[in-house]
Amino acid sequence: MQYDVTVIGSGPGGYVAAIRCAQLGMKTAIIEKYNTLGGTCLNVGCIPSKALLDSSEHFHQAKHQFKEHGILFDNIKVDMAQMIRRKNEVVSKTCEGVKFLMKKNKIDVYHGHGSFINKNTIRISPKEGEIKQITTQKTIIATGSKPIIVPGASYDKKRVITSTEALNLEEVPQNMVIVGGGVIGMELGSVFGRLGTKITVIEFTDTLIGSMDRTMGKELQKVLAKLGFDFYFNTKLTKAQTVGNEVHITAETLEGKSLEMKADYCLLSIGRKPYTEGLGLENVGIRLDNKGRIETDANLQTNVPGIYAIGDVVKGAMLAHKAEEEGIFVAETIAGQRPHINYKLIPNVVYTWPEVAGVGYTEEELKAEGKKYKVGTFPFKALGRARASMDLDGLAKVLADASTDEILGIHIIGPRAADMIAEAVVAMEYRASAEDIARMSHAHPTFTEAIKEACLAATENRALHI
Repeated sequence: MQYDVTVIGSGPGGYVAAIRCAQLGMKTAIIEKYNTLGGTCLNVGCIPSKALLDSSEHFHQAKHQFKEHGILFDNIKVDMAQMIRRKNEVVSKTCEGVKFLMKKNKIDVYHGHGSFINKNTIRISPKEGEIKQITTQKTIIATGSKPIIVPGASYDKKRVITSTEALNLEEVPQNMVIVGGGVIGMELGSVFGRLGTKITVIEFTDTLIGSMDRTMGKELQKVLAKLGFDFYFNTKLTKAQTVGNEVHITAETLEGKSLEMKADYCLLSIGRKPYTEGLGLENVGIRLDNKGRIETDANLQTNVPGIYAIGDVVKGAMLAHKAEEEGIFVAETIAGQRPHINYKLIPNVVYTWPEVAGVGYTEEELKAEGKKYKVGTFPFKALGRARASMDLDGLAKVLADASTDEILGIHIIGPRAADMIAEAVVAMEYRASAEDIARMSHAHPTFTEAIKEACLAATENRALHI
């Protein structure tokens, strides 16, 4: 079978790229190693974790806040099996939705491991059945990433686990050690912490969610401490091994102090690495960088003309929506259009509660580049809407150019920050100033008033409600 474009990998980057290629009139195929479409994000990442985050937050509110709202009941408890069933239903329906989109757009779907025989020929090796070959003019590699296993950890998928196994635990652990204070660790830590698990975090650096503005990490630490989280910063894991029904863990601080602890589970979440194994890249001469990522040019084309790569296998943040934008970018580039991506304006989100979201420069980046800037902040506890919903933790932070007032970055930790950050993205895409947002009417009472007030604070310190 001959195709104009073949996409290897059906995660958010891959399936969106395939849809856009089909929309632009190209005969398109997509190859997926597993039985279901959607990749890590839909099957063992973004979607299932958000389902569990919502379930655990409902439980936490029912247990700790409903009484304040005048809602009374006794003997609240967790039905973990039902929580997992609901999560699985959400995943199943979402993956079925992708399958429908492939059919709607007349995209041929192949299940099996895709690998290059040569530049224009791809072998598809299913788990069962005969091996197939297809030919293609262009190829988009969108094979995603997989968890990094910490050196010294005996990863057995039972007690020493990654996010994949954590999404299917059949019990609420009494205690859990999380190695890594990044996005994945803090989201899953929130799930189990809200269900009653004692969480201990081992983090090699001196802050949580280190890819985001440091103010966000400090505020998130305060929130998680209220859930009973313990933190060991500047500390590295040296060993994690299952012994019976518990994990024996040793760690070491940067000063050389040794720590020992035991837990029901040890969650490894120090990050993810590109998944390029078995693709046959050596058969076509595709180059990788020193981090195992596929090297690409400004058009996301590899060193082999006609072969492109997007998402987690190339440089940049490992975000589903970043992969989607790159998928659209490549499809339109192949079609002869001139699309554009501003990577600084791809938002980053942590789905704890309160949520954390940021876009643009962090304050640390501005300092490092020597840019002159001004800061405006506004706490959610000063908002009527936040008081009404008992969501008092967090703040909005605006960074603006000291001379032009153009917004350089907006960072939010607070209720619905994941949705509110879109206002910041729109404003910054149109190069708005802090004064522009400060002059725009924001409905009252809403959480988004925090952004307006932070912009007011950044312009002559004239916030109204504090």
